[in-house]
Amino acid sequence: MSITSDLMICPMDGSILKRVENSLHCQHNHQFDIARQGYVNLLPVQFKRSRSPGDTKEMVQARRDFLTTTAYQGISDHLNQLVLAESNVNITDTSAPFNLLDAGCGEGYYLARLNQALTNAHNNVQTFGVDIAKFAILAAAKSDKKSQYIVASNKHLPLLDAHFDIIVCAFGFPCFAEFAKKLKPNGKLILVESGEKHLIELRNKIYPSLKAYQQNPYPDAIEAGLSWYKQDNICYEQLLDKSALANLLLMTPHIHKASHEKKKALENLSELNITIDINYRILTKNSAE
Repeated sequence: MSITSDLMICPMDGSILKRVENSLHCQHNHQFDIARQGYVNLLPVQFKRSRSPGDTKEMVQARRDFLTTTAYQGISDHLNQLVLAESNVNITDTSAPFNLLDAGCGEGYYLARLNQALTNAHNNVQTFGVDIAKFAILAAAKSDKKSQYIVASNKHLPLLDAHFDIIVCAFGFPCFAEFAKKLKPNGKLILVESGEKHLIELRNKIYPSLKAYQQNPYPDAIEAGLSWYKQDNICYEQLLDKSALANLLLMTPHIHKASHEKKKALENLSELNITIDINYRILTKNSAE
């Protein structure tokens, strides 16, 4: 799907963006060009903390290569099941589009599979992906032509308030006040997070000791007008070969904390069996909001 802009707003003044040929325009003459790959950059320079925020080109490529191994397909499959179950609960007007946002979508792996699952189940679906990393959005837009991709920050989502049925935040940085604004009443926020044993074999090889696991209670979620709704978990083992292990290291923050000796030891491994342990926590927007 090419950029249609029907839910996008100007990051400078909040007014609605309209598409004119290959650009988006607001009523105050701010203009944002649509890249030839099909995404739009709505991240003003004042919202950036560095020249190129987010994942590097190398990290994005490593994640894309790793995800082709299907090692994380179980995570995606379970997320699809949860979203489909909630979409059937949320839809009351079948003529209105079902809107889903992947906040921190990376290279688009989860969103592309979510779009496929939703469009197989519902007639009118719009899926949006937002990430602060331009390299990630570029990769996502090139490979997935059915979703709309935007370079933007979760702290300042350039999307209309109260228009999203579901927001997914997978291994990202949730901004609960902003998410609550964008959700419809009774809309759902799905957090996908590492569980206690996630990658424990890898972490044991990197760190001299592991901190006790503690799930973040996120008190700011309640303050934002969200309520805890459901929780789920999946746990399985996956054998990684040398190439997959190298890509996994590049795409996680653990590699930056490993000593030179630990890195060399990991590079010499021909394979490693790892545990994939994922928590899914669902919040709902209070209808009074």
